[in-house]
Amino acid sequence: MTLARQSVRSGAGRGESLVEGDLLLTYEDFRRIAAMLHDDAGIFLPEGKVTLVYSRLAKRLRALGLQSFRDYCEIVASAEGIDERKRMLAQLTTNVTRFFREPHHFEHLKTQVLPGLVAKAKAGGRVRLWSAACSSGQEPYSMALTLLSMLPDAADYDVKILATDIDPNILTEARRGIYSEDAVSQIPSSLRQAWMAPADSRGRKSWAVKPEVQDLIAFRELNLIGDWPMKGTFQVIFCRNVVIYFEEQTQIKIWNRFKNLMPDGGRLYIGHSERVAGTGNDFETDGLTTYRRVGGPAR
Repeated sequence: MTLARQSVRSGAGRGESLVEGDLLLTYEDFRRIAAMLHDDAGIFLPEGKVTLVYSRLAKRLRALGLQSFRDYCEIVASAEGIDERKRMLAQLTTNVTRFFREPHHFEHLKTQVLPGLVAKAKAGGRVRLWSAACSSGQEPYSMALTLLSMLPDAADYDVKILATDIDPNILTEARRGIYSEDAVSQIPSSLRQAWMAPADSRGRKSWAVKPEVQDLIAFRELNLIGDWPMKGTFQVIFCRNVVIYFEEQTQIKIWNRFKNLMPDGGRLYIGHSERVAGTGNDFETDGLTTYRRVGGPAR
């Protein structure tokens, strides 16, 4: 469909379609979808995202043989439509990532944080890192590769990376650990040669993450505004370009939940458009969009 047919209709009434296309999307439909997204994932969807909703969900409507978003809303709001509601949530959740995104974070991790954690692991200590919105896996794999560059035998120690995301489909992709030639171009060649293997994916040259790397990572489904089953602490948490989609009070709640799972000296890495607020003096700046936990439970 052309962009013109997906453009927002100016002056559309409440019962008219907000988007010029073959599927009817009214203001009430958009309001209901936005409310469900907020209730399920804490994400605030402003009216400026009308075309995003249309473009992301139109394929699902057509697959179900529906002509309007009103009919779709009835399905995803029903008890019988729980699986489709999860698909809707996955479609509306942005999954933009790449290997070693924001390189300064991984440089900071390698030079300022991992030396102490490697020493702790070698002394028999417990080391845990968390990628709190892992998408298709590039972030936790980048964390693992950075760790392995300093501790190649990490599997011999009590070192693990938790990688979570709200979208079960994207987690399946992450667990596969197969990426295109273009996708792995940001990985230093020495790390790629050591910890990835050439692969063929649908006739295209690709790279597969080796089992030794995958074994360090546990991929789990998790809603950041839902229950967190984790009990232990994490010395490192990456949560980047996620809370920017939440309202301020939800952001503060998440920062405080992270705080309660971090020991003194733990590091929190966030997105370049985000800031940590509402946590008192429990975090101090430790670099560009990097924070150090002050106080906290014992390591």
